[in-house]
Amino acid sequence: MTSSPLRLLALAMASVLMFSAAAPAEAAKKKSQRPTATQSRTAKPKARGSRPPARPAPRPARAPLPVTQDKATRLNRLYDEYWDASMRLNPLQATFQGDPRFNDQLPNFLSPASRRQAHDFMVEWQGKAEALGREGLQGQDLLSYEIFVRDAHISLAAEQYPSWMLPINPYNNLASIIAVLGSGAGAQPFRTVKDYENWSRRSLGVPALFDQAIANMREGMAAGVVQPRALMEKVLPQLDAVITPTAEESIFWAPIRNMPADFPAADRERLSAEYKRMIEYRLLPAYRALRGFIATQYLPATRASDGLGALPGGQAWYAHTIAGLTSASRTPAEIHALGEQEVKDLQERIARVMKEAKIRGSMQKAFNAMRNDRQFTFRDEAALLARYREVGQQVDAALPALFATRPRAALQVQPVAAEHALTASAASYQPPSPADGSQPGVLQVNTRDLASRKRWAVPMQYLHEAIPGHHLQLGLQQELSTLPRFRRLGGDVAFIEGWGLYAESLGDEMGLYRDPYDRLGYLQTTLLRTVRLVADTGLHAAGWSRQQAIDYMVRNADISAADAAAEVERFMALPGQTLAYRVGEIKIRRLREKAQAALGERFDPREFHNEVLKDGSMPLDILEAKIDRWIASKQN
Repeated sequence: MTSSPLRLLALAMASVLMFSAAAPAEAAKKKSQRPTATQSRTAKPKARGSRPPARPAPRPARAPLPVTQDKATRLNRLYDEYWDASMRLNPLQATFQGDPRFNDQLPNFLSPASRRQAHDFMVEWQGKAEALGREGLQGQDLLSYEIFVRDAHISLAAEQYPSWMLPINPYNNLASIIAVLGSGAGAQPFRTVKDYENWSRRSLGVPALFDQAIANMREGMAAGVVQPRALMEKVLPQLDAVITPTAEESIFWAPIRNMPADFPAADRERLSAEYKRMIEYRLLPAYRALRGFIATQYLPATRASDGLGALPGGQAWYAHTIAGLTSASRTPAEIHALGEQEVKDLQERIARVMKEAKIRGSMQKAFNAMRNDRQFTFRDEAALLARYREVGQQVDAALPALFATRPRAALQVQPVAAEHALTASAASYQPPSPADGSQPGVLQVNTRDLASRKRWAVPMQYLHEAIPGHHLQLGLQQELSTLPRFRRLGGDVAFIEGWGLYAESLGDEMGLYRDPYDRLGYLQTTLLRTVRLVADTGLHAAGWSRQQAIDYMVRNADISAADAAAEVERFMALPGQTLAYRVGEIKIRRLREKAQAALGERFDPREFHNEVLKDGSMPLDILEAKIDRWIASKQN
């Protein structure tokens, strides 16, 4: 799912906090790093194995609930209590979820005490769920139990790996996250006087948090767990962009500059003075101290190696990371081999399409022409939007053959707002709100820089972001109003983005890739995503250097050396993250092939797609078990 920046920037940088403040679903969805955020006023956890509150006695007029229904009821109550406790424990997580109750709190979630508290918290809630067990559960109740327990196990297993020693890199820069929050460009609201007071109180925790990050990096230096030098050199300019001589020049002054006009004069004056002191005596000194430590002490201690596998225990660390992101059934070596085979198959498909369409020259020459030939560009914004809507009509006509259900909410195609166009992706999706279908989902199209918006890219982008991609999948999931909040407000990226890529692959089946350039555009984009599987696993598990990974991408896909270098540096900072998309797509495709082989003429793609989507997103191994149960039920 493509995010719409500035939201993209805020979410990308917020992800390190999401790791450390994560509910189990988020921990699996992101990087399987343990939850570490603490909240000092959290009630003392009950002892493991303590009984949930007793149910009220049933009214005499009603028969008692069956045992399995009673268990499901108790588990759903447990999940609800867990979510509220998680928000209290992790106030930043609550802010990112739109829960404003703890917007004034910033615990030192990097501290050893916080990590212990987070461990105890997870053990407690995992124990409560497992004490009830899965026996007798069916349908959504069984899935919720499987997801909750799986993600708790993954989160606890991650504690053996010292991710807390690596709190900062260019893609997860703690200081940049704080800057986004305090500038008003992120999840922290600045609409009321209380909102302004909340951020001032929350900022009290910044110096201690930065000091803890420094302390953790010192421990990493002593243990040989440090970042690659190439990454940390890029952190210094990010810090320099925040550090200014005065409060008024700072990004943190933006809320004062943009203060609502209806604030009383006394509050405006008080808040302006308070923010000036906060920025100049609390925030900027903390940033300068962090910057000084990284420049003078940490940077000289950084490593020359590139992959996670080069760190102590790094091979197991990487394997655990990708198991949480994809599936425990695949090892790094298996994903590497899978990627190599998929790259070969895609290159053969591209050559075949070029031959059939009588497109002469090399693959690189053909793709260069597709990027630069004026026949693939749009004359104006209206023509670009009209093309998306035309593809939408073609999809609507082809959809009934493959899908029996679609969301209640309609879909609109709209241009990206001008103030966001500079940083927005070519196309992105915003789910309907509220979930009752009364408001449409929106496919946002970036109409800025028309020369870069290509005709051949529109079909695959529509399929991915709209229908049958994110609008169909997320729109249907949003209608599952009875799901526990840890599922409804979380999500599994391998499932969500894997479905988006699978939706793109249906373009041939739906008749959208009749133009050979539309098909080539899809295949070339898929090839780029696939070489990432090989480069990421090569870098972190096979001992490749940064340069080897860059060379592989340049040699096997239509990508420049500069773009490949940027991709590889992201792999270095976020090991395994790029794997989820294609691994998710391949898993869905192979589950379909398994169902077709097992059911033969009885296989109906509409039934298969409904089975994949009807329960919302979930980890791939749980999806596979669910599809296996469905196949068995169809055979019987």
